[in-house]
Amino acid sequence: MAHAPTNPLIAPGVHRYSRSQAYAKKALFKKAKQVAPAKAAAPATTKTVQVGGAKNNQTREVPLVKAPRFYAAEDAPVPKKSRKAPRPVSLRASITPGTVLIVLSGKYRGKRVVFLKQLESGLLLVTGPHKVNGVPIRRVNQAYVIATSTKIDISGVNTEKFTDAYFKRDKVEKKKATEEALFEAGQKKPVDASRVQDQREVDKAILATLKKDRILRGYLNASFALSRGQFPHLMKF
Repeated sequence: MAHAPTNPLIAPGVHRYSRSQAYAKKALFKKAKQVAPAKAAAPATTKTVQVGGAKNNQTREVPLVKAPRFYAAEDAPVPKKSRKAPRPVSLRASITPGTVLIVLSGKYRGKRVVFLKQLESGLLLVTGPHKVNGVPIRRVNQAYVIATSTKIDISGVNTEKFTDAYFKRDKVEKKKATEEALFEAGQKKPVDASRVQDQREVDKAILATLKKDRILRGYLNASFALSRGQFPHLMKF
């Protein structure tokens, strides 16, 4: 049913209530009046210049910014404005602190790692631990891991210092391609002593839990692989 009018017609062109009665019935006087803010004055684009000469006018309007003498033959590309706002990445329900994950891509694909926490960027903080399977503390995207039903107690691990800034690398200045520069690039850079100490502290807390179960340590050390006829979506991890 259509909404009934507040001031119906008695006859064509004649309303039931007068203008003042209709105004009182709508109670518009109770609502705060919204006043549009005054538009700011547009910045000046020209200026007035005195011009000499008997046949010329005494003043002339001159643009503040002089137009270029030559124009580009092609249109300059303009970056597209994005209206997307960054949203926090939601963590899968199957991934909780201490869950054993299987890495599916990257240098350590096929390795089993222990999930520690989720960082502000949405990446997962994981570790092998390094003493068991050689995987150090690193960040992994949750799209490239498989969550297993195995879980380890990591209540003794302190992960407060590990943030996205912790993994940020220093910018290296590019050097000319000389023999010395190529030789230095081929050499392996030593790992910071602070990072080695952080890895040992995390491994020590996890290894204390693994000592209670020998099978669990062997499970983390074994690599994951599929044989012919095996399908991940049909398997229970």
